[in-house]
Amino acid sequence: MSLNIFALVIAALSGSAMALQGALNSALGKAVGLLEATLVVMSIGALTALLALYPLGLGKGNLAKFSTVPWYYYLGGILIVLITYGVVASIPAVGVANATTFIVAAQVATAVAVDHLGLFGLQAVPFSWWKLLGLGLLAAGTRIILIR
Repeated sequence: MSLNIFALVIAALSGSAMALQGALNSALGKAVGLLEATLVVMSIGALTALLALYPLGLGKGNLAKFSTVPWYYYLGGILIVLITYGVVASIPAVGVANATTFIVAAQVATAVAVDHLGLFGLQAVPFSWWKLLGLGLLAAGTRIILIR
């Protein structure tokens, strides 16, 4: 499987944005409350997506297919609320680096399982000893980050 460098750059930028977002969302959570901050962030996100989709015309998909996909594809809407709330709640308690480290470690471990199983109609990417080694190094790095 060849790697698309552009896609990896976009992924890296997304990861950086997630760390910044977590810090910003947590600050908002301190000011207005955890669930309230989650609502505000989700509302701003929905408005931003609407602006990108309609006035800016950036959408390339087909919303008419909305009702043709499996019901569980929509669980991402619930998960994003849980993710945002979890970030808003965890960062003030343990700090941005510690929370983000745990988030990334759990995200990668889950991603390896999703890839291996080929869940949600995605192409299966077999598990390998190299991935096991990577997960082990990720766990070790997580532990090192947490040392005070």
